[in-house]
Amino acid sequence: MYNILRERDREVNWHPYTQMKGATDIIPIVRGQGAYLYDNEGKRYIDAVSSWWVTLHGHAHPHIAQRVSDQLHTLEQVIFAGFTHEPAVQLSENLLKLLPANQQKVFYTDNGSTAVEVALKMCIQYHVNRGTPKSKILAFRNAYHGDTFGAMSVSARGAWTAPFGDMLFDVVFIDTPTVDNLESLIQKVDLHADELACFIYEPLIQGAAGMLMHHPEDLSRLMAYCRHKGVLMIQDEIFVGFGRTGKLFAADYLSEYPDIMCFSKGLTGGTMPLGVTTCSDVVYQAFYSDDKRQALYHGHSFTASPLACAAALASMELLLKAETTARIARIVAKHRAFKEEITSWPKVKDVRQRGTIIAIEWNHMESTSYFSKLGEVLYPFFLERGILLRPLGNIIYLVPPYCISDCDLDYIYVTIKEALKLL
Repeated sequence: MYNILRERDREVNWHPYTQMKGATDIIPIVRGQGAYLYDNEGKRYIDAVSSWWVTLHGHAHPHIAQRVSDQLHTLEQVIFAGFTHEPAVQLSENLLKLLPANQQKVFYTDNGSTAVEVALKMCIQYHVNRGTPKSKILAFRNAYHGDTFGAMSVSARGAWTAPFGDMLFDVVFIDTPTVDNLESLIQKVDLHADELACFIYEPLIQGAAGMLMHHPEDLSRLMAYCRHKGVLMIQDEIFVGFGRTGKLFAADYLSEYPDIMCFSKGLTGGTMPLGVTTCSDVVYQAFYSDDKRQALYHGHSFTASPLACAAALASMELLLKAETTARIARIVAKHRAFKEEITSWPKVKDVRQRGTIIAIEWNHMESTSYFSKLGEVLYPFFLERGILLRPLGNIIYLVPPYCISDCDLDYIYVTIKEALKLL
């Protein structure tokens, strides 16, 4: 049965981030429960990466499932142009209460990449509507903001984007801020300020780049200078939002406010696709006009899906419970202790941790790279032992669901130490 389903899949499906020639390790999953996934032969896997960083509270959570079921029997879909519904209004109200005080409006989309597209369009059209057109974007090197064209443009240029290089728009790339380089970054902002539509950044953690981390104090200083120069700021919290950093949002570590924020992934607890772009009233007012041509002409068929909004409301209720706060704190403490234990191991080049996210970078004969062959060894090593990890080349990381047990975390840590000894 296992091989039959895999062969049927191979006949019809094309998987993401996968070279399909030679992709013989596709695993049929039949159900999930809590921190576990089960294949169709009954083998259990600990989902240590929250199924691409989305599953906050565990798989098939009964509270979220019940709320989605209730909504499904009430209103499953309605066009969001000219209509509204309770789940969308309630979700916007609840989310805005948790965000920096300047965030005033919510624009719904389908996923993280489209949330970024909307943010970029907001910034560019903001300047057009104000009669001061600007089109250049400032972004961090090693960034990842999604795979649609705008999101690709403001992401790192490399093997993933090479076929489309001539089609991507103009971006000024800078390093992430440190005490040592902040002055040079400020000079770069000065040089381009008059033509910058906005600055987009992943706050504190660059996930796809290998969980690269920077300090909130340094980012806050860079943000303050961008504010001083009139450069709009887009804070991409798609990965780090909803507790991943140990606080509700990365924004809670910063002393400066962004103009626009992007959310997805954990927004619905991993239950359904949903994207959100929030913005300040200053941004919103640039579109609020008697001139219809100044409206933001962007939308999706499933904008503000009632089902997805219901899932997000249920997930947020769980997130704000004292029990979840305690679970997050427990994971943070255990990661911190594990980091201290292995930092000096010979094969460990670096250990990075922020909140519930921890990454271990292997010392390896190859330079650090997504295409490091070590990743091809690490992935099956952990799968054979019932742990789902997706190494970023020679970097493995944990982004567990908050319901994961101490026992399962300890087992993962022990298995990582085993890999460090054997590989």
